[in-house]
Amino acid sequence: MDKCFCFCIAFFFILNVLSPTSAFYSTQPYVPPSQMKQTNLRFFLHDTLSGNNPTAVRIAAPQAKHGSGPVTFGEVYAIDDPLTVGPEINSQVIGNARGMYLSASQDGTPALVLYVDLGFTEGVFKGSSLSVFSRNPITETNREMAVVGGRGLFRMAQGTVFVTTNYLNFTNGDAILEYNVQVVYP
Repeated sequence: MDKCFCFCIAFFFILNVLSPTSAFYSTQPYVPPSQMKQTNLRFFLHDTLSGNNPTAVRIAAPQAKHGSGPVTFGEVYAIDDPLTVGPEINSQVIGNARGMYLSASQDGTPALVLYVDLGFTEGVFKGSSLSVFSRNPITETNREMAVVGGRGLFRMAQGTVFVTTNYLNFTNGDAILEYNVQVVYP
């Protein structure tokens, strides 16, 4: 009985001493939700698969084509799409969307999985970016994608991108998307 009691005391003592100094203990200061900043952004993404200067290029595809349309199941695209203030291509460029997307739907409803860094090159957030990783069911009128992080002023950001298709050419895949972003960050 004494040995068991001594072992329990020693175990809890070691647990209390080592826990706060372990590698898993965070050194980041706690930021209460009331001190988080919230920002709403609105801009347009121009995704161009056609022409002499596409902003999205196929980098991988299955040997056999699965489905019809410009983007079929299993294809992977690298993107460097401009972000603009308005839907016109000659509108002021405020950043770029760099990353990739893959076609991830076999059931006939086109859906992409998007991995992208929305980098801002103008304005208050110049030099900062938002990281988006989410499913994008491209034929739905209104859809949501997750903001999972960021850089610069958006470090540790989280939020939602509300996407509306402004223009979509089903023949060549060119699209103009309206992004309304709600994001919180410390």
